[in-house]
Amino acid sequence: MAELAALWIVRHGESTANVAASAAEQSGAELIDLTHRDADVPLSATGEEQSRATARWLAGLPEQRRPDVAVVSPYLRAVRTSEPALAGTGVPASRDERLRDRELGILDGLTGHGVARRFPDEAARRQRLGKFYYRPPGGESWTDVALRLRALLGDLRRDHEGRRVLLFGHDALVFLLRYLVEGLTEAELMG
Repeated sequence: MAELAALWIVRHGESTANVAASAAEQSGAELIDLTHRDADVPLSATGEEQSRATARWLAGLPEQRRPDVAVVSPYLRAVRTSEPALAGTGVPASRDERLRDRELGILDGLTGHGVARRFPDEAARRQRLGKFYYRPPGGESWTDVALRLRALLGDLRRDHEGRRVLLFGHDALVFLLRYLVEGLTEAELMG
């Protein structure tokens, strides 16, 4: 099977939604104060600095270790993380919707407290099934995301055999790519 020379994944920098979610969880609120749809959430000031740090890391790699190609989630926070890192490098970048964040369906915009209060049956079902297999109504399970990443990896191996590939995505994708590439079990992944 075709293999890549290297594969990196960079999680986007801190977003304004990450900040809002932390504040909502800490205050015990049911809803996260979101002003954008998920695909349009921008980076926070900290996230902007993190994107510049990623650019410095990439620039510090020896030429023979730098990526040959980049693939980016179409979500704004991932795009904005990739732009400084790739600026002036000549690394071709494309966007791929298979790198989008996990869709949360009816639970989108809710804190853990909000899910428990508004959808107690769903909270109980998630507890019973576990994080890996639980699919919220209208959303995706981690295994659903793993299926789209499996397809992406197959395409990357076919189209970029022997090349170094840099991905820009989201936190669940980092975990699930490790699950796929390293052959982890559910228990190892959740640990």
